[in-house]
Amino acid sequence: MNMQRLMKSRELLLALALVLLVGGIAVRFPAFASPSSLGNVFNDTSILIILALGQMVVIITKCIDLSVASNLALTGMIVAIINASAPGIPVAFLIVIAISAGALMGAINGFFVWKLEIPPIVVTLGTLTIFRGIVFLLTDGAWINAHEMSASFKALPRADFVGLPVLSWIAIAIIGVMAVLMTRTAFGRATYAVGGNPHASVYTGINVGFTRFAAFIISGSLAGLCGYLWVARYAVAYVDIAGGFELDVVAACVIGGISIAGGIGSVAGAVMGALFLGVIKNALPVINISPFWQLAISGAAIIIAVALNARAERTKGRVILKKAEVV
Repeated sequence: MNMQRLMKSRELLLALALVLLVGGIAVRFPAFASPSSLGNVFNDTSILIILALGQMVVIITKCIDLSVASNLALTGMIVAIINASAPGIPVAFLIVIAISAGALMGAINGFFVWKLEIPPIVVTLGTLTIFRGIVFLLTDGAWINAHEMSASFKALPRADFVGLPVLSWIAIAIIGVMAVLMTRTAFGRATYAVGGNPHASVYTGINVGFTRFAAFIISGSLAGLCGYLWVARYAVAYVDIAGGFELDVVAACVIGGISIAGGIGSVAGAVMGALFLGVIKNALPVINISPFWQLAISGAAIIIAVALNARAERTKGRVILKKAEVV
């Protein structure tokens, strides 16, 4: 019985798929499976992992945030401009600015969803465009390049600590925080309740609108943090930074078993969904396949994941009905 339950675990199946994927690539290119190479893959995927964790919270509440990449671009540009004009400002203060600006943008999304009851996909499609437009207005299309950024601004994500870049450690820390938040707090339980049955949640005393508002703030805050991390790591800021990256974020969540219908998902699933895409992205050049195939592979993975999620949910429904008939 326990074995059957394990085999039905989406996280376990995804972990096995990851092992098989890495193993398959390693058969031809053994160096890909070395600890240093896998560490690089994790580091390259760290920003996607962080964004996917924020998106996970929003999707579990039966919403979606399509503005995360634009949020990242705007917050990254804001801190890059500040650093270029005042390089003496401490990096820690710039990170606080990035997180705060991201949280504000998340709060804007959450306010429209909560108070004006506008569908989340409509709100975030609108703010996606608005945030990108503001980036252009701030810079008039100009870039901020490495030589305009201070050394300390660029150094943090790349700095090595106990064998891993600080960027990887930040991702690991956020994974831990999100795991506690979603499994050990009242807010975490409320997000699942709101996504599973928002009408019943009201009768248990949960404020559905505020829970969704808070979820958008979390997503926005993490996007803001990623704005600094992206710009500092790649040492460049421009209008189209992370263009289309919101699709990878949603893909990571869906592949990781977070149901678009809400109420289902886990931190482990979001992390492994992101790693699955990260392995594919890093493996394609190694096996001489054009990176443009990543779009097709990601799209196919999304369709398969959604189909599996839908089938699992239908199966649960049938079992409940059968039990009800017997009673």
